Parts: sequence; C-alpha cells; structure tokens
Amino acid sequence: MLPVRVRFAPSPTGPFHIGGARSALFNWLFARHYGGKFIVRVEDTDLERSTRESEENILAALKWLGMDWDEGIKVGGANGPYRQTERLDIYRQYIDQLLQNGSAYRCYCTEEELAKERERLLSKGEMPRYLGRCRNLSPEDCSQMEADGRVPVIRFRVPEDKVVLIKDLVRGDVCFDCSGIGDFIILKSDGIPTYNFAVVVDDHLMSISHVIRAEEHLPNTPRQVLVYEALGWTPPEFAHVSLILGKDRTKMSKRHGATAVEQYQAKGYLPEALDNFLALLGWSPGGEEEILTIEQLKQQFTLDRVAKSPAVFDLEKLNWLNGHYIRQSPLNQITDLAIPYLEKAGYICTPLSQEQYEWLKMVVDSVREYLVCLEEITGHVRTFFVEEVEIEGEAAREIMSGEQVPAVLDAMQKRVSASNEITYTGIKGMLKEIGKELGIKGKQIFMPVRVALTGSTHGPDLSQVVVILGKNKVLSRLSNALNSLSS
Repeated sequence: MLPVRVRFAPSPTGPFHIGGARSALFNWLFARHYGGKFIVRVEDTDLERSTRESEENILAALKWLGMDWDEGIKVGGANGPYRQTERLDIYRQYIDQLLQNGSAYRCYCTEEELAKERERLLSKGEMPRYLGRCRNLSPEDCSQMEADGRVPVIRFRVPEDKVVLIKDLVRGDVCFDCSGIGDFIILKSDGIPTYNFAVVVDDHLMSISHVIRAEEHLPNTPRQVLVYEALGWTPPEFAHVSLILGKDRTKMSKRHGATAVEQYQAKGYLPEALDNFLALLGWSPGGEEEILTIEQLKQQFTLDRVAKSPAVFDLEKLNWLNGHYIRQSPLNQITDLAIPYLEKAGYICTPLSQEQYEWLKMVVDSVREYLVCLEEITGHVRTFFVEEVEIEGEAAREIMSGEQVPAVLDAMQKRVSASNEITYTGIKGMLKEIGKELGIKGKQIFMPVRVALTGSTHGPDLSQVVVILGKNKVLSRLSNALNSLSS
C-alpha cells in the first residue's frame, strides 16, 4: 500500500453534522491504523453560506472528539493554503491547462436558456444535463458573445461513448455511462471553481491516497475521475461509506434527534462515547465487543469491515454507551464536567474550595450510575442542595403513613444525634440496630428514612445519602418529617 494520506474537507456552512463527524472519524482512524497522515482543509467556495464561525465550530468539534490532524488548517504544512478561497490562482493554472488541451471550453449560455433546456429534457422523461450548445464555438463566436456582454463559465468536455469504472473499496466495481453526465461546469463566471474540479486539484497536489466519504458523493466520482484523466493524473482509491438513517430507515434529520456535534457536547455526552458510537455506524469490529477505546478502534479499523448497507442511528445505543463511559471515567473528570451544569442550575458557585470539591465528588459519585448524559445530573442531585424536601408522589406518601414510621424516624434521629461521626458503615449499623430494636426489617426501615431525607422512594444508596447530607441536615429533615407526622 502507498503511504496513507487521507483528508477531511468540510464546507463551513453550518454546525458540524454528525454525518460529517463519522466521515472525519473513519478517515482519522484509517490514517492512524496505517501510520499515515490525516489532513484537514476547508472547502469554502460557497461564498454566500460559508462562514469563519462555522469553520471554527467544525475545528473545535474535531478537537473535542480527539481527532488531531497532521497537516492543514491551523497547523500548516507543505501543501497549503488549506482554504479553497486562498487557492484560486492554483486552480486557474489547471483550468488553463484543460482549455489548452481541449478538455474544457467556455460556455456562454444564460440561466434562462439552461432552464428551458432542462424543462425540455424533463418533459421527454430524460435526465437533465447540458447538451453541449457551446461545445464547438469558434474563437470568433466567443468574441461576439463577450462583445454582447456575456460572461462565460468553463465547462469540462465529457468524452462521448465512454464508461467510467470506479473500483470502490466498499461498494465494489461501479460503472457510470458518460452519456448521462453532460458537460459540467468547473469554473463559475465569478472565477470560483466548482467542487468537482477543485477537489481533484486539491487531492492531487496534497498527494491524497484514499478518499473516504459518504455514499452521496458517489455520483460525483466519475466526473472527478474524468478530470484526473484529462490532467494526466492518477486518481486516489475511493471508498464510499453508507448513509446514516434514522430508526424509521429514512435519512437522518432533526426529527430523529440532535444532528450537530455541538448539541451532544452541550448535553453532556462524552467524546469517547460519541467516537465509539460513530465508529460503529457502518463499521464492525472483529469480535463481539462493542465498547472500544480510541486505541482499540485505531488498532482494529480497516475498510474491509465497512458495510455497504445503511447505518441506523440508534439514540438508545448512544445513551447506553455514554452511560457506560460516565460510570467508568475517573470521578474527578466527571465531576469537572458536571460543574457547569450544577452552576447553571444555581446549586453551586465557582470557584470551589478543596473541601467543597471533595463533597461535590461524593454527590456526583452517588448519582452517576443513573445518568445517560451529564445534563441530567441537576434533576438527580437536587435533594442535596435544597433546604427542605417535599414528598413526591402517592407511593412516597403511602410509605410515610405506615404505623411504624414515627418510631423508625425517632430511633434514627436519636442515633444520628448521638453519633460523633457520620460514616457509611456507621449508618448501615444504625439501620440494622433499629430493625432489631423495633422488630422490623427491610423496606419498613429504609423507605421511611429515605422519603424523610429525600422526598422520594428511589435514588442513591441510603447510607451514601446520609453521609453526603451530613449530620445537621439529616437531623433537620428527620425533625421536619416527625413534626409533619404529628401535626
């Protein structure tokens, strides 16, 4: 295999889409697996829609996902510039070469003329394409057109009676008949190159060995191969990855959930979980294990395990993976990530003292097994921050109506009050003692104490809750609960 050089070349026209992230990840993993180079460049020739804000959004998302690049935008390299709008002089050289060798020509057709041609073809049930009206204009014809004020575009002269064969590394051999393509524009009248031309020049000059991209680009590939051939260049190898579909088997859109990487970041998904999930969208590992670290993904990723069939975006699977990574990540890391959500909810103010931080780690540790994403943490930890609790739901109120409840809460209050130190094992012992003293066990003890302290019938381990709340808050809540029962 030639030295691997792959690229990710987004158009900065909006937030970084999850499909783009999957394409970037496949390229990055491929490069890292083979010890190659990963290049990031920007295709910003859509002047009306491209923005530096979108460019920064994409680059920030790549960095957040852990995809470093060896060459390209921001990091430089020998093949720059890495924005297409900064490469216009380069493209012009090769436009001139194609004009000189007869592979391209000037076209003076107006938008109105092209629209009529399109309608005529559609009315006959034919595929709309350019029929070559300006294909054989003489120099005199061109001069007259320009004297009339017409500004030409440059079209590529598609060979007639030719079949382009694409040996796709994912889809196998794919053939395209040139008769259905039509002469396509490679340079617009404003001097801006079109995608199918600029991408060829960029990929060649940057020595791209493999083009790994979404299946929707496959129809562009024969046009690009024709440009390669006209310039005397060898095309890279192509691999077109299946589309991402929603669970209803339609192309993924906003109705299936968040579509931008920044939305998942804002909700508190971890980058390693999203990487793991995206890697499994259209690619399968060698074994049964689906929870894979970045290092494992780099070791295992090859194109021969990329599927031809569409990938289904299963949010439940992403949630399961993210929950796993939340539980398995270092507690300090999860606590740090949770702080912005807790601060926004008004539960904490930063900066935190070391004592406050250590207490907050206990809070986070007590609830992280319930979290799908970190955004959810505020709903799970509320009880640790409020001054008074409210009993939630009929089930909790029914528990507090039990005849043993006053005795349980009173016994708990006395033991906590007499204790010099509140510890996890100490609380366990207290609850056992109360059971023996009152001749009851299990839920008859634990549930009244839980509801009195949290207002809920479910949540973190009760002994853990007591330790986190601390002696004073526990005594206050037990007292309030007893007063409520006697009133």
